[in-house]
Amino acid sequence: MNTAEHVHFIGIGGYGMSAIARVMLEMGYKVTGSDVARQELTEKLAAKGASIYIGHEAEHVKGADLVVYSTALSRDNVERKAAEDLNIPILHRAQMLARLMNNGKGVAVAGAHGKTTTSSMLALVMETCKLDPTYIIGGEIVNVGTNAKAGKGDYVVAEADESDGSFLQYHPSVAIVTNIEPDHLENYDGDFGKLKAAYVQFLSQVKEDGKAIVCSDDETIQELLPQLQAGPLRNGGLITYGIDTEADYTASNIQLGDRKVSFEMSKGGQLLGRIHLSVPGRHNVYNSMATIITCLEAGVAFDAIAAAIVDFRGAKRRFQVLGEVNDILVIDDYAHHPTEIQATISAARATGKRIVAVFQPQRYTRTYFLLEQFSRAFSEADEVIITDIYSPAGEQQIEGVHSQKLVELIIKNSNANTFYIPTKEEVQNVLTSRVAPGDLVITMGAGDIWKAADGLAKSLRAKYSV
Repeated sequence: MNTAEHVHFIGIGGYGMSAIARVMLEMGYKVTGSDVARQELTEKLAAKGASIYIGHEAEHVKGADLVVYSTALSRDNVERKAAEDLNIPILHRAQMLARLMNNGKGVAVAGAHGKTTTSSMLALVMETCKLDPTYIIGGEIVNVGTNAKAGKGDYVVAEADESDGSFLQYHPSVAIVTNIEPDHLENYDGDFGKLKAAYVQFLSQVKEDGKAIVCSDDETIQELLPQLQAGPLRNGGLITYGIDTEADYTASNIQLGDRKVSFEMSKGGQLLGRIHLSVPGRHNVYNSMATIITCLEAGVAFDAIAAAIVDFRGAKRRFQVLGEVNDILVIDDYAHHPTEIQATISAARATGKRIVAVFQPQRYTRTYFLLEQFSRAFSEADEVIITDIYSPAGEQQIEGVHSQKLVELIIKNSNANTFYIPTKEEVQNVLTSRVAPGDLVITMGAGDIWKAADGLAKSLRAKYSV
């Protein structure tokens, strides 16, 4: 490719697509794109010089040298068909990202949980430590207000998505796997074994002089370690980190606090120093360890990393504080998997407040495969509210899978104080009238439940005239 080329993005408003589009704009490409509605991300792209179309029309692709699409796009999309008819090369989002990543020192962050936070943390620390990385992230970094940048340095930091197998497009210099759990199994024939095999292949695709950085506390990674150690990574290419298991890097003396955490980090049993984070929870200890190891491998001094990482304020929709009114704290989080829910509620516990956990299940398939695990994820909350399932367009409803059933199972397996409230609007109205000083409301889910938290925060500010 050369920077005179015109790249058109179908579905440019999504986090992943908009991030790639932004980087290509900053690299000097002509960028156009279409989406079904105008939103904040498309407005930001337009402000930087992209031409944005609302709605999909065949004429939008005319003149493009390359067309990029996402998994969410149907094969019969009018713009994709027009590109085929015009013999314009068409790439999946992951293939476009692979071109950017594989040509530089790619840092690919994979895992069931922690991808966005870890890659955001990495981008910020590398930026602060003068590595000037390119980064392409599926969530906005709170500190900088964007999810992408074209840097002049060698490193390209990006999330590697296992959900559809697209992470197998990458041949990174550094591959990080935070954890492996049975999610997105609808794309792996319902077979967890196939998902594990995909992770092994992903890690095996690290460049010859590269590193694979994995969390040894994760049971599945622990299971795969002998296979990884016997493969292409056997000659020092594999680095492990953990809290509870033997690993190359370990964390100890963890102190959990209200929206913060600190710990001591060691390498080979030798203390490197203490790390202070401005984000909460044990799960962020893991995320920061992966970040620190990557930056050490890039030649950054531990003290410089420690000084930079304390400033990380999180990624949008990751334990994001939306309001603090009359001693009522309103937080929103992207947690949409049982393990993420447990970690998020546990982090909220450190505030000392009464926790009202609001969960919007996302996808009938995920709810079907993980129904039992979801039912046991809410034990640390004081009150639980479950809304209707948020289902992406085109997903078929599965008979017998509904939120009322999940509520019944949660009451049986983990929390008797659980209620079904169908819509986010009803949730907002109920909580506005019911929450009291000392409460923490946390909305969780990959759909639009954040709107309930945002509306609640605004309602409370109006109610208490803040």
